[in-house]
Amino acid sequence: MPDRTDIPLTFGQRVRRARERAGLSRPVLAGLVSRSSDWVKAVENGQIGMPRLPMLLRMAEVLGVDDVAQLTGEARIASSAYGRTAHADLPVVRRALSTYQLVSRDEEPEPLDTLAARVRSAWKLWHGPDDGLPYGHRSRIAQLLPDLLADTRHAVRCHEGPARRKALVLEAQTYHLAQLFLSFQPAPDLVLLTGDRAMSAAQDADSPHAIAAAAWYVNHVYRDAGEAAEARVELAEQAAGLLRKDEHPEDLARWGLLQLAAALSFAKVGRHGTAWRYWDRADDAARRLGHGYAHPWLIFGRGVVDAYALTMHNDLARAGEAVAAASSLDLNGVPSATRRSFHLIEAARAHGMKGEAVAQVALLEKAWRESPETMQYNLHARAALPHLVKTAPPVVREDARRLAVEIGVPV
Repeated sequence: MPDRTDIPLTFGQRVRRARERAGLSRPVLAGLVSRSSDWVKAVENGQIGMPRLPMLLRMAEVLGVDDVAQLTGEARIASSAYGRTAHADLPVVRRALSTYQLVSRDEEPEPLDTLAARVRSAWKLWHGPDDGLPYGHRSRIAQLLPDLLADTRHAVRCHEGPARRKALVLEAQTYHLAQLFLSFQPAPDLVLLTGDRAMSAAQDADSPHAIAAAAWYVNHVYRDAGEAAEARVELAEQAAGLLRKDEHPEDLARWGLLQLAAALSFAKVGRHGTAWRYWDRADDAARRLGHGYAHPWLIFGRGVVDAYALTMHNDLARAGEAVAAASSLDLNGVPSATRRSFHLIEAARAHGMKGEAVAQVALLEKAWRESPETMQYNLHARAALPHLVKTAPPVVREDARRLAVEIGVPV
């Protein structure tokens, strides 16, 4: 039977053809785009879908392709699907972050215990259940951020000594909340700004605990920006070195979280063995903290360590291991709706690599029920749903269409 020449090539087939024409092996291409050889193989075999535009452009450059359409073929790259969508309150948060208090306010700052209670309450809103409330997790935080930013800054300016250091710790935590609100939105300048300000406040407070938390969140900024894994790991290790992990659960939880940061960084660039070596350290910290432990706002504990193992399998493009991890995922130990939603989307990503569309849609539905706004701003969900609308089995195709409409992705 003659070969069919009228069947359009898939994205993966086009990548493979371009790689072979360029005379590059999979490991060489992987190194040039800061991914693993298994990731390139998964792309070429269709286990991983088309990446986001920055990676597409990088691949085109490395492969010597002048027009990215030579890789995408007739596939339309919808900015609303592969790009980042802006929250309605983004201008309000941007204004709060870019407003400088050059003249001190006349009133006394509120008591630090009261301010600390407000920050704790904001974290509870971020992690708490959706419960049919009229606003999603990001919307709730956006309503609090302007006043909370202004009041923590005011407290820092008014206090001295130990009280000022306590206010700085609260300011750093407020910037972490701002960074979470901003994540996966078209505001990379603000994400970098909040990460840097949180770290500066933590260092000014001379608090190892605050520095460790800031290092965790800065690591997320570095990974999104494609910063070298070594730079991310060096930051995590320096911050971990400030902690006394054998003396207090607060230290051990933050130390374990930073081991997890290093593990995720190495998984992102395909360093399989090194990634799991750091994960083992995080696993040991979670074991020592006990099965029922979860940090009240960083959420580090047994459940999170196991859930991030799934993300590592995904990033390492180990589809079989990823699906196995997804199948054994127990999110009852993750006391955060936003985290549970994220990890359910990661489970969907695993099944997507195996072409298991029914499971993929079912998991995306569960993620939507946990936290609609987490789903709405997740780049994998936004990219996967339009494809599922066209290719999923009829039994779930309408479910995929409904989810796509809910999160604002045209299909």
